[in-house]
Amino acid sequence: MKATFWGAARTVTGSSHLLELNGHKALLDCGLFQGRRQQTRELNLHFVLNPAEIEEVILSHAHIDHSGNLPALSRYGFSGNIYCTNATRDLVEILLRDSGHIQEKDAEFMTRRNLRKGEPPVEPLYTTNDVEQVLPQLKGIDFGQSRSVMGGAAQTKFHIAGHILGAAFVEISYKAENGADRTLVFSGDLGRREMPLLRDPASPPAGDTLILESTYGNRLHPTREDLLHEFSDNLNRVLGRGGKVIIPAFSVGRTQEIVYALNNLWNEGKLPKVPVFVDSPLSTNATQIFRRHLPLLNDNIQEVLKTDSDPFGFDSLTYVRDVQTSKMINTIKTPVIIISASGMAEAGRVLHHLSNNIEDPRNGVMIVGFQAEHTLGRKLVEKLPEVRILGEMHQVRAEIMTANGMSAHGDQADLRRFAADVAKGGKLKRVFLVHGEETAMQTLASVLREDIPNVEIIVPERGQSFDL
Repeated sequence: MKATFWGAARTVTGSSHLLELNGHKALLDCGLFQGRRQQTRELNLHFVLNPAEIEEVILSHAHIDHSGNLPALSRYGFSGNIYCTNATRDLVEILLRDSGHIQEKDAEFMTRRNLRKGEPPVEPLYTTNDVEQVLPQLKGIDFGQSRSVMGGAAQTKFHIAGHILGAAFVEISYKAENGADRTLVFSGDLGRREMPLLRDPASPPAGDTLILESTYGNRLHPTREDLLHEFSDNLNRVLGRGGKVIIPAFSVGRTQEIVYALNNLWNEGKLPKVPVFVDSPLSTNATQIFRRHLPLLNDNIQEVLKTDSDPFGFDSLTYVRDVQTSKMINTIKTPVIIISASGMAEAGRVLHHLSNNIEDPRNGVMIVGFQAEHTLGRKLVEKLPEVRILGEMHQVRAEIMTANGMSAHGDQADLRRFAADVAKGGKLKRVFLVHGEETAMQTLASVLREDIPNVEIIVPERGQSFDL
């Protein structure tokens, strides 16, 4: 088998890894690059591989940096199956429809700008029609169920990764040229243990090759108790001085976790009686999918459901779909909590809430997840005094708060444990680190070389190929 790393190589976004075996080609993930508009547009627009030659895509989970370029892949010739878990299939449908809408609106914005400069119009990366064309290619598979891929030369199986609903790490079994059995493990995005909603990541099988994410390869998360205490303190401090709290949050996973935390604080009397809005049609739809897949949630939630029929709802919480109500929120002059997409503040309604509230020092912006380089969310984390929102510069006077411990990505300890488990069989030869920034990758590489000294640890460049 040969592996070529086309995305999330020495960067976080754009997950895409090409596998070749006996003349057959499969793709692990097909995600969008995110960050600087022009740079990422070029990366997303030009496939360096021929989509028509790909026989299937094996999709780890629904997040756009893993699934978001599937419509373009199909548009330019891919006609095979996209294998994923059933919950991932449901989430991908709503995420890609939203992404198609964003691509069209983004192209309209750039076209207007170009026409003013006498430059040609811009075509969207893909359209909502392209999204509808690719959706029938999604094929849901239960966790633990084997599926033949690569012309029958390999078997793939999904295991619970604990990152978001439906997220999987991937086991691929095949025979080497000498007839020996081989196993490749792809972590996808690895979740954390003892999280409030999802089941813990499953223990991985022993493998010969591991492709491992490294988002937080240089960091340890705070304990859950410390995180919730800090979360509550931040909310009460900002609301207590008459401010609003704006929380940019990923529609899938993070929004539901925040709502669940607020639900608990509400039930315990630790949350001020202020309005709470989830202002995102996508987040609202995603929460409905969570309700549809309750058996995938952990035992703690199963117990909660016996006394609380809806852990994603409480008296002061409103899910907002329509634009009119969204605009009304910004006319409220009293304390309020607004949870809105996108999680990196690159698109969506959260931009309007930020532009209306970021210059008021009473307000607070709480960053609750990883922010890729060059995104607005990253600029806020880096405490830039001035940022551009919706084409206009704004002074950042609101308090910027971070709660990285809310991340759905495992930390260094989780990643080391996962690698050690894959190495337990004694046959692990190589670990390829992907999906991380340079510092995180190199830090994780150093500790893994100490943990599993007989294993080669590689940080591949984009476009590098390796015979496994």
